[in-house]
Amino acid sequence: MKIAIKNLKGKNQGELEVKFEMIENGRGTQAVHDAVTAYRAAQRSGTACTKTAGEVQGSNKKPWKQKGTGRARAGSVRSPLWVGGGVVFGPKPRDFSKTISKKTKQLALRKALSERIKLGDVVIVEDLKLSSPKTKEFSGIIDALELQGTTLIVAAADKNLTLASRNISYVTMTTGDLLNTYDILRPDKLLFTRSAFETVEARLTQE
Repeated sequence: MKIAIKNLKGKNQGELEVKFEMIENGRGTQAVHDAVTAYRAAQRSGTACTKTAGEVQGSNKKPWKQKGTGRARAGSVRSPLWVGGGVVFGPKPRDFSKTISKKTKQLALRKALSERIKLGDVVIVEDLKLSSPKTKEFSGIIDALELQGTTLIVAAADKNLTLASRNISYVTMTTGDLLNTYDILRPDKLLFTRSAFETVEARLTQE
């Protein structure tokens, strides 16, 4: 399959042959689900923490004698039944991350990218260099390429590009080395530089 390469004015200036094997059938759907689930689970901080009766501040002294006061018997001010006491079975810091194999990650990435290419959501430009970190110049490129809705830019790290794009709420950036399945599925359009797309292809053709 071939994808048109555009210049920064939105005009076609050639085609790029997709080198990795695209997935045409339903294969890889479960891998995509697993990869997205693992990615989102890894974003959870897992820092919620409560103190048990043994961890809260307070004396071990019995508040009052066992019998004769008319009050309910009590053994500690740190009891879970008391205000300020410990919490029974409360949350503790934990790691929510899930592990998936390298082959599953690669399959999921290939499946997701194949579907976006088939839907025509992938745009490739030869290069994406800005003369200055001006949002106006960058916005003009987005309009010329007719990128509607949320857009993910996959390109090499560039200071001008980063500064110019950060003021546009519907545009995010990443590199070909860091691109993951969730990144591919989330935006409406994907804008690759040629070199970034080739980097992703190299990842998908590794054994």
